[in-house]
Amino acid sequence: MSTKSISTQADGKTFEQLRQECLQKKKLFEDPDFPACDSSLYYSQTVPITFEWKRPGELCENPEFIVGGADRTDICQGALGDCWLLAAIASLTLHKETLARVVPNDQGFDHSYAGIFHFQFWQHNRWLDVVVDDRLPAVRNRLVLLHSASNNEFWSALLEKAYAKLNGSYESLKGGSTLEAMEDFTGGVGETYETKSAPTDLFNIMKKAHDRGSMMGCSIDITSSAESEAQTASGLVKGHAYSITGLEEVNYRGKKIKLIRIRNPWGQVEWNGAWSDESKEWNVIDSSEKKRILQNSMDDGEFWMEFEDFKANYDKIEICNLTPDSLTDDSKRKWEVNMFEGNWIRGSTAGGCRNFIDTFWTNPQFKLNLVHADDDNDKCSVVIALMQKNRRALRKEGLDLQTIGFALYEAPADEDHLGKDFFRYNGSKARSKTYINVREISERFTLPPGNYLLVPTTFQPHDEADFLIRIFSEKAAGTMEMGNTVDANLPDPPMPSLPEEETDEEKGLRRLFEKIAGSDQAISAKELQQMLNGVLSRRREIKFDGLSLNTCHSIINLMDVDNSGQLEFQEFKVFWEKMKKWIMLFISYDTDRSGKMSSYELRIALKAAGMHLNTKLLQLLGLRYADDNYDIDFDDYLTCIVRLENMFRVFQAMDKSKKGEVNMNMLQFLLLSMNV
Repeated sequence: MSTKSISTQADGKTFEQLRQECLQKKKLFEDPDFPACDSSLYYSQTVPITFEWKRPGELCENPEFIVGGADRTDICQGALGDCWLLAAIASLTLHKETLARVVPNDQGFDHSYAGIFHFQFWQHNRWLDVVVDDRLPAVRNRLVLLHSASNNEFWSALLEKAYAKLNGSYESLKGGSTLEAMEDFTGGVGETYETKSAPTDLFNIMKKAHDRGSMMGCSIDITSSAESEAQTASGLVKGHAYSITGLEEVNYRGKKIKLIRIRNPWGQVEWNGAWSDESKEWNVIDSSEKKRILQNSMDDGEFWMEFEDFKANYDKIEICNLTPDSLTDDSKRKWEVNMFEGNWIRGSTAGGCRNFIDTFWTNPQFKLNLVHADDDNDKCSVVIALMQKNRRALRKEGLDLQTIGFALYEAPADEDHLGKDFFRYNGSKARSKTYINVREISERFTLPPGNYLLVPTTFQPHDEADFLIRIFSEKAAGTMEMGNTVDANLPDPPMPSLPEEETDEEKGLRRLFEKIAGSDQAISAKELQQMLNGVLSRRREIKFDGLSLNTCHSIINLMDVDNSGQLEFQEFKVFWEKMKKWIMLFISYDTDRSGKMSSYELRIALKAAGMHLNTKLLQLLGLRYADDNYDIDFDDYLTCIVRLENMFRVFQAMDKSKKGEVNMNMLQFLLLSMNV
């Protein structure tokens, strides 16, 4: 993963370039990419209250970027339902090196102030530098979204604005997983634990995570939307994201008691049970221990709980590890990372989960070759993280998170995309625990050395999304995308039979051909359309509305050896032999005899016709030829297969003339540029 950040401004200018321009013009920056208007706030409704966009200098006399160091008390939630983000920011303040990456210290309200600030976020294996102006939404000269407890401190409010810009609007930040923001702040790997079914050494796992600099959050599940942010009698809030900021063990009445420190991003509303700020338990422990742990505790939203009370009251723990090191052992490892990007596209590669066996096999497939076992045993440690991309920014288009998961199979040596029968008769060796609508799902596995096939999927077929897969392994692992071959095996067609050797079928075709062709004994695209529609309409096994003129032009382009723009009967006979093979292929995939074949079957049909296409090209063909029900009719099928053969033959001719210098990239370019 590159550590150099990439500017996200539409004009390509960096933060420093923009700041210098503003200083030279003596003008405060106004961000054209994220203007101070209602659309930057809300996309689904009119703004419920009247906001005024104010710069910090208009809200207080002596604004500062950071007052006395950035810490977790600088984060107070406003009117936006983004407690998940605020909990992550609170965790971020505990990790100064990470904080300095996300919140660069080369900015402020001093002599270099130009109304412009920047922040850095990890997105899909890249660090992005996000620039914002410092106009913030306010009501009656007070910030109403994220703000600091200090009225003149603005780093946290500006960080929220930059994150809103990254995701399209402030409203896009409503509701989410703390883990999502933690990963965007670190590029780390997330793990989730359910407290009611967690390992017995959960406290040690969390303590180790804290000591290693991992970021942690927790929450209480809700059973209905009515419970969201409902306060319990003990002072805890359901459906609300909290930060975990510390873990300690103390001596209490002769026993070791495990304690956990938690912070509510509201900056208030705290646990009122045992070990809360004013509880009697603190009077029993050693005074120096009490002073060290409490550190001038006050009603700031942060509180301590006994770990058993924590497990009883909270349901979910999210941990973002800065490396994939296991939290269940003491070893520190150097992890090898492999990454793939891909798409689920309806009609071609959005096959759904294993429940949908007819389309499951069409999902993207990736091969993982685990050769070397870990140093301390005979197994291979691997962490697989599947992330769907850009879903938060797509909310304004009515899209949200897909339900995703993945499965691992023991893979044969074959490097081709595996078909339906493989998955029908082979069970998975490992898989994600569940399918869930989160941005990233990750699992840790210990597997014997060998070849494995990774299949990432949405739960339902036809659900579209872009995704990123990260595969972490202790030892270097071979990885490759399956079905990535673009090739064809198209032997030269046999010479047409002599007139005196023609079969009864060929004699019948000759009579019809001569009748339509007239005196020139050759047929144009229009005449070919008339002939084929006449012949094919008599075949009961094919249901179709007739071939288009477009298809017939493609056939002539393929079969017109003498470049006359017409077909003679000898050329037509060669084509007809091909046509019969293509008809039989179509019929074999038109399982319900509807006159259509599923677009998901296109890969196998083309393979049977001697053509191998990679996933990207198949996705494009699916989008080009499939209808709203992901079916391809006979006319479109024929157009597709004729044009593909034409392109492969052009490629083969070029390859021969250039003695192998024309590569597969050139072939893909040909296929795309010829509007296949």
